[in-house]
Amino acid sequence: MAKGDLFGPEWHEVEDLTTGVKTLQLTDHKAHSHHLYFTNSGWYDDNQQLLFGSDRGGSSNLYSLDLRTGEYRQLTDLEEPPGSGSGAFQSTSVNPVRPEAYFWWRNTLVAIDLETLEERTLYTVPDGFHGGGQTNVTADGAYVCVNIGQDLSDRIPMDLGAGYVGMREYWAAKPRCQIVRVPTDGGEPSVVWEEDSWIGHVNTSPTRPNLLTFCHEGPWHLVDHRIWMLDLDTGEVWKLRPTAPNERVGHEYWFADGEHVGYHGWTEGGSPFHGAVRYDNTTVGEYPLSHTSTHFHSNDLNLIVGDGNRDRPFLLLWRLTEHGYEGPRVLLRHRGSFHIQAVHVHPRVSPDGRQILYTSDPRGYGNPYLVEIPDVETLPLLEEVEQPRS
Repeated sequence: MAKGDLFGPEWHEVEDLTTGVKTLQLTDHKAHSHHLYFTNSGWYDDNQQLLFGSDRGGSSNLYSLDLRTGEYRQLTDLEEPPGSGSGAFQSTSVNPVRPEAYFWWRNTLVAIDLETLEERTLYTVPDGFHGGGQTNVTADGAYVCVNIGQDLSDRIPMDLGAGYVGMREYWAAKPRCQIVRVPTDGGEPSVVWEEDSWIGHVNTSPTRPNLLTFCHEGPWHLVDHRIWMLDLDTGEVWKLRPTAPNERVGHEYWFADGEHVGYHGWTEGGSPFHGAVRYDNTTVGEYPLSHTSTHFHSNDLNLIVGDGNRDRPFLLLWRLTEHGYEGPRVLLRHRGSFHIQAVHVHPRVSPDGRQILYTSDPRGYGNPYLVEIPDVETLPLLEEVEQPRS
């Protein structure tokens, strides 16, 4: 297997035994494959191509799937770094105005032309720091924004991809962290924000080139505040959706309008909810949930998808009504293990709102899946579905 190689389709349809819904398993190989992290869209070329990462061939590489034919193409041919695990390409992002993607390789940020497969080095992390966090492109395609953190590996062992080892210790150390804006044309990078707090999940607005969210990473019940907004034009930073004591809010993502940010959380009393807030905190819409999930995604408030959890391994749908969220209704049983980051389900609604992309490993190996969203009212309520045996 080599860069540029084209392979025949592996996809096939699978009928869910719980609901009868048919889902399309996109890959089928004795190695983990996965879509991008749920805050990053992997669709490009007028939504006809989809990026995914895979460990096939004994090394993690980036691939592109043609959603018209099922054929896939190997885009990179990279040597596996020592000690690396699956999921190296989850943080990849796509330029919204030209066929180019950006990914971390060791401590180097790389741009790849998705047509010619030419690679360019855009940025190298300075000594004393480490990269590897989310990459996200501004809405005008001019910059890739990334976060880097102080390298404390000499005293704090970390493996966030396999059980969040070292998470609490790194948070408590208050590492020096930076948000770096890197020109996609190869210009000089600039540090646009830095502080002595663990920064993660840099997410750019899909419509406003000057806005991005980031989070104070760490155990949710211990961080000072999770979701922050940064104006790249002015350098101003502010809390998004201020929280009360003992409230927990996070797993933020931009709605398709680029104006609102979705999130989920728990009230002071421990009750789950989902909501959205405008980037300037002027409008907030929040609704209680009867059940929660590990992650949520949506293009707006009208229909949200959650991935359940280990005890309830279902794709769940909630529909907004005048009385709040109705549901959840069970779309299918994904049977994801959530064992490592590469096989987290991380559902994401497609740009046209008609499908849901997710990853699962019901037979041992992770694979990305696409499922059409049916008439929600035809699906069973969670209470009507027999819970899986432990």
